[in-house]
Amino acid sequence: MPDVEVFRLPDVGEGLTEADVVTWHVKVGDAVAINDALVDVETAKSVVELPSPYAGVVLELHVGEGDTVPVGHPLISIAAAATPGQVAPPAVVPGSEGAVVPTAGEPAAAEEAAAEEVPAEKVPAEKAPKGPLILVGTGPKEAVPRRVHLRRPEGEPFDRHPPGENAALPTGQTATDAAETRIPIKGVRKVTAETMVRSAFTAPHASMWTTVDVTASVRLVERLKRDREWSGVRVSPLLVTARTVALAVREVPDINASWDDATQEIVVRRDLNLGIAAATPRGLMVPNIKGAGSMSLRELAMGLDDVVQRARAGALEPADMRGGTLTLTNVGTFGVEGATPILNPPEAAIIALGAIQQRPWVVDGQVEVRDVMTLSISIDHRLVDGELGATFLRKVAMLLHDPGLALL
Repeated sequence: MPDVEVFRLPDVGEGLTEADVVTWHVKVGDAVAINDALVDVETAKSVVELPSPYAGVVLELHVGEGDTVPVGHPLISIAAAATPGQVAPPAVVPGSEGAVVPTAGEPAAAEEAAAEEVPAEKVPAEKAPKGPLILVGTGPKEAVPRRVHLRRPEGEPFDRHPPGENAALPTGQTATDAAETRIPIKGVRKVTAETMVRSAFTAPHASMWTTVDVTASVRLVERLKRDREWSGVRVSPLLVTARTVALAVREVPDINASWDDATQEIVVRRDLNLGIAAATPRGLMVPNIKGAGSMSLRELAMGLDDVVQRARAGALEPADMRGGTLTLTNVGTFGVEGATPILNPPEAAIIALGAIQQRPWVVDGQVEVRDVMTLSISIDHRLVDGELGATFLRKVAMLLHDPGLALL
């Protein structure tokens, strides 16, 4: 008999205690090689593809898609590759439309979470699956099917409810009555909820805002979009604001800090790792641009486009989410004028951009139509006083009002 290797959920480097199984790339009976993709798991705010550390044949999937499992929990059992003939493929029963039974001496591969075991002679009609059965013998030498594992094809969960008792719902949703739908809290939503609660009940928030004439910044964006040297580079008001934030941090470095509760110290970071809040199909992501403070406008444009596109494509890595020092969130994309955002812990500040709107504005004693935007900042009042927060916000606003050559 070949050795059976059990692959357990590893710690992917985020210090997390659990993960959600998103997609299996293999099924029982598949042959896998080392580094073949086995399963996608969702941890924190990223989806990680786990490769196989073993070569062989898949014997059992211990968990199903949508399950939440702790680090160290078995994910899959693989019969290690050996000499030909040691691992026999599942036998096909003639005329059974694809039903399979284990060969003699082969371990049963029926998954408990996706099967129900009942006496073979007492299988009620309403519980009979519509697809082929997978039969697992439990009699002498596993030859006599005293009990039967009933499983739908490809590991789909067995329906234990009579027809009509629980109408089909989208994956992950359950209904108690016609008046409501209950959605399990897991994955990105669970992590976001835990993070926001920790932030709101740990850091005393204070918020400030200012409305600024950003006509010059809007014109800068339009000019760069027409510039051939910037062809292929994504230029936007968010990019210009990110650059002004980076420049403002140079003059107000104490804003780029965090509170270390364990050592009772304020930690001021030398490098700006600028977090960008991104709305994605899976929920809110906040990847950060490493070393944003030392980047040129063009370099920052490339970094911004990279993290945003990978966030929307679900291709972020755990490292993209770690080490942020200050966050920028653009609520203006949703057409709102402003917000008082919650801090992304352990950061000391987060800035929100409102929608750019044309308004009557007084310029040199004359009323003109100008492009204006509301900026707001939320701070951790344990380490950022109102004066420091206001000074930083005002510096960002001044740069947006008159970007000049400083942004280039």
